[in-house]
Amino acid sequence: MTDIELADAIQSVRDQLIEAATRSAGRPVVFEVGDIQMEFTIELRKEVKAGAKVKAWVVEAGADGTRTTGQTHKVAFTLKPTNAATGGPWKVGNEDLGSTDGFGAGPGE
Repeated sequence: MTDIELADAIQSVRDQLIEAATRSAGRPVVFEVGDIQMEFTIELRKEVKAGAKVKAWVVEAGADGTRTTGQTHKVAFTLKPTNAATGGPWKVGNEDLGSTDGFGAGPGE
């Protein structure tokens, strides 16, 4: 099992939202990102070598049947992404402008 820090898991979602927004720059259609609900099973560990810092590690579901509920915790939270420059809602889009060709046409038309 590869350990993933909770902060890295959240950063991955943030990076992918930024990538989606970057791809939509200058496009006529964008989508407002609504609330993002995230839920993880985590294991808290104290790292002595890092100055006794406690870190939360995401645990893969079913990865280790020997873990007990005393060692793992469920964390759930909702993120509401906003545009840091405007304070408004975060928007993403798609590079492909798409087409309405064949929209509403029946089979074989």
